[in-house]
Amino acid sequence: MSSDGTELALRVSGLQRRYGPRWVLRGLDLQVGRGEFVVLLGESGCGKTTLLRALAGLDPVDGGHIDGPRRPAVVFQEPRLLPWDVLWRNVALGLDERSGRALAEAALTEVGLGDRLEEWPHRLSGGQAQRVALARALVREPRLLLLDEPFAALDALTRLRMHELVRQLVARHQPGVLLVTHDVDEAIALAHRVLVVRDGLVAAAYPVSQEQRRHRGAAEALRRQLLSELGVDGDLPDSVSSSLIPRKVYA
Repeated sequence: MSSDGTELALRVSGLQRRYGPRWVLRGLDLQVGRGEFVVLLGESGCGKTTLLRALAGLDPVDGGHIDGPRRPAVVFQEPRLLPWDVLWRNVALGLDERSGRALAEAALTEVGLGDRLEEWPHRLSGGQAQRVALARALVREPRLLLLDEPFAALDALTRLRMHELVRQLVARHQPGVLLVTHDVDEAIALAHRVLVVRDGLVAAAYPVSQEQRRHRGAAEALRRQLLSELGVDGDLPDSVSSSLIPRKVYA
């Protein structure tokens, strides 16, 4: 439990990670509550993805403590579906054979693909493939969901649809969520809190209210604050400053 009584999905204390002589994480502290959506922003190389990989158990750490699930659910930028298995088997991967199909069907129905259980991954669009990846992540009702730029390769309209889907799924399943993105507007649209990571530490934290999401003026004020934290000119046009890295786009 946190100090305010919120059930925690994750607590990170003094986390350290280095590559050779360079410290990428330098004693980072972080908490994520159940049902809370936390977004990490920061320049490339600041430690965001290193943190997610450590939390997912993909990388070792050199110090500190992680109090969280040993096997959190992870969705990457690429869907990473198995091309030799149909969709329901991709979602049910690792589940008991007897119950796996029913659970996979329910999860695929939640993401709008319940009529394509026997479809092959190569027949999906990019957005559909990421829906399957989300279904696979949520089918086990995880306590913690890690999202590593899962929408970066999608076109703008598909991204908006995926944002709404993720909001609905998180509200329904109540995992703690930690999303890495370079897109400030995406952070404001999804987050309960935005954390700016700098030099391997959480340098700033910004709560995001419903008002800031709904009202253009409030959202723009927060956007300028976040861009300033990231060292980007807040007067740049949206097409330049809303995303700090180029995107690949496919249908």
